[in-house]
Amino acid sequence: MGYKKFAVSPGFEEGGSLFKPEQLAMLGSIVGADAKIELTTFKQLYVELDENLFEAVQDQLRLTGLDIQPAGFYTKNLIACNFCRGAEDAGLNLAKRLDQAVAGKEVPSPLKIGFAGCALGTSEPLLKDISVIKMNKVYDVYVGGEAKGIKARLGQLFVSSLPEDQVIPVVTGLIKVFQEQGKKKEKFSKFVQRLTIEELRKVTGTCLNY
Repeated sequence: MGYKKFAVSPGFEEGGSLFKPEQLAMLGSIVGADAKIELTTFKQLYVELDENLFEAVQDQLRLTGLDIQPAGFYTKNLIACNFCRGAEDAGLNLAKRLDQAVAGKEVPSPLKIGFAGCALGTSEPLLKDISVIKMNKVYDVYVGGEAKGIKARLGQLFVSSLPEDQVIPVVTGLIKVFQEQGKKKEKFSKFVQRLTIEELRKVTGTCLNY
């Protein structure tokens, strides 16, 4: 009997990306006692279960409102703050659209993308591979953060004062370059250092100050 793994996330509401008690209860009842559930550092749960049950279980979980994504070398669901300033002021609608645009894309190494609704950055965006921070009515994008290891580092400012309608194109453009030029198992932070942030701006057609 083989086992396969997939990722589960709760989606976004005002208050953040939080699993509801009924969702967790339903998750446990659907996947069964033999499944393994792993808590990840990127606000997803990894579910590992009998491959013969794989598709049926995913379909049932989707009916409960949970978001299902592949596990492994893919872009993860957006790691966002709790939108404590309110949906509009903290950019909740953009966060939802950005999550839909980025999650589940195959990449050379797992990619974490962060979002913060203000400069307080409670979601620790500068430790993510790519991060979006709302600054009043515009957005700053950072790249190359690394939270693990003795060489942990903060992300570098990639573009500032970006209007809302350009956030998704810029982030998906960064993912595309990583897909095309990243080496297998190369962390995004190492990729940014290797390519250089100046070259990354050049190949994506992005200026520092929008």
